[in-house]
Amino acid sequence: MSRFLRDILGNKNPLFTRYITEMERSAGEAIASKTIGEVLERSHAVMRRIGVATANTNAEELYYALCAAASNDDDIEDLLKRTSWSLLPFVDGPVSFNLQDVVDNAHHEIPFSSRRVSHGQRQLRRELTRRFSDHKRTYTPRIVNMAKDIGLNLKNDKDFRDLAAELPKRVDLNSTSKPSILAVGDVFTDAFIKLSEDSTKIITEKDGSEWLALPFGQKPPYDQVDIVRSVGPSPNVAVSAARLGLDAHLMAWVGDDAVGEEAIDYLGKEGVDVDAIVTEKGKMTSYWYVLRYGADRTMLVKSEKYKYKWKSPKRVPDWIYLSYTGEDSWPLHEEALEYLEKHKNVKLAFQPGTFHFKWGTKKLKKIYARSYITIMNREEAMDVTGEGYDDIKKLADALHALGPEIAVITDGEKGSYASFDGKLVTIPNYPDPAPPLDRTGAGDAFASTIVSALALGKTMEEALTWAPINSMNVVQHIGAQKGLLTLPQIKKHLKDAPNNYKVTDL
Repeated sequence: MSRFLRDILGNKNPLFTRYITEMERSAGEAIASKTIGEVLERSHAVMRRIGVATANTNAEELYYALCAAASNDDDIEDLLKRTSWSLLPFVDGPVSFNLQDVVDNAHHEIPFSSRRVSHGQRQLRRELTRRFSDHKRTYTPRIVNMAKDIGLNLKNDKDFRDLAAELPKRVDLNSTSKPSILAVGDVFTDAFIKLSEDSTKIITEKDGSEWLALPFGQKPPYDQVDIVRSVGPSPNVAVSAARLGLDAHLMAWVGDDAVGEEAIDYLGKEGVDVDAIVTEKGKMTSYWYVLRYGADRTMLVKSEKYKYKWKSPKRVPDWIYLSYTGEDSWPLHEEALEYLEKHKNVKLAFQPGTFHFKWGTKKLKKIYARSYITIMNREEAMDVTGEGYDDIKKLADALHALGPEIAVITDGEKGSYASFDGKLVTIPNYPDPAPPLDRTGAGDAFASTIVSALALGKTMEEALTWAPINSMNVVQHIGAQKGLLTLPQIKKHLKDAPNNYKVTDL
């Protein structure tokens, strides 16, 4: 029986079967064996329901029968509500009856050889851990350590979501109609350190440049620190798009440390598809420090070096959103261009990051030429185009000359501008309900909301009215994602907007 568990969990630890047997002996009860009996009973009930023989069906036949049921059976939720942790072993590997796995496999038309089983495996590990932990004879340090040693009791399984329980409020089984977006870029964890204004000051040079100053060689106090995981322009975009109702995916790179595991788990719980995230062995996940002084911030950045390589998504997205990546990521851009060349209907949104500006417009010529929309602030537009500050139309025209059909330029307190369809328009900022708490992520919220609105079929004018609302709410919270709104929330703010909040032609 322990081999059955080993096979459906894909557990290759040589001690797995031995430790499971010892854990059952300690309990004096066949906990694992009873669990397997329930797995078989529940799995076979589903197979009979969808017309598949329980005796001689192979893995591939079962897999495609489940996919067909997910696509055609309106009662799929009821059908699979008892099989969150049910999988069956085959020579070709396990097949999962977990609702999330089945829906994802069907929705993304994933081939049998690449099928998803990870949600079912996580739920099964969690169920086994619960059953052993609830037994008074096996909830001992020795048994707990044995479970950890064989990968049965994993920290990130504890709070892993159960789609069957959440489905009515969080998942639309007809989500094939959702537009899809693939955000590409780096993931960070941010430590927000709120500096004491009594021991910190700003020094302004004659040329107008400003420096954040702290007493040198002393121990100035700070007010508080907040740790915010799974951020960065592209993760922020993915979470924003998911909350607005898109089928959001993220291609990113993390290390095989706890920070990376936490980042992936968090994004999954936010409804972001994380299959395209690459975990590199022996690497750390990027960690940044954000020094908060009032509502402004100075960021101490260190981007870890990864082996950036394009990972073609299993489903061709409607949009690709390219933003900040590390300095060694140029080959990734070339591979992305090759992918876009093969999929000409995919729209590219480009929000340049630090190294994009460092590389320069000439090197990024093909990226700009392939972009459907580009979004940046006024100073960045000056850097990209070489135009001066005063004439916003010249800045926008110069961006169009690089290739994008839509050019969006943000301008701080002055609001934002957009050039499209031969016209130039502006939108003011949405009024803040209170002084901003932290401006980190405001630009990402603005940009992601515009692209999400366009993906949802909205006009550019309507997209421009959505974007400042999301930015407004983000700056009322610490971190770039906590304040991101859902579509109904944006529409509520739009309904309550002041009369002067509207798009105006220039």
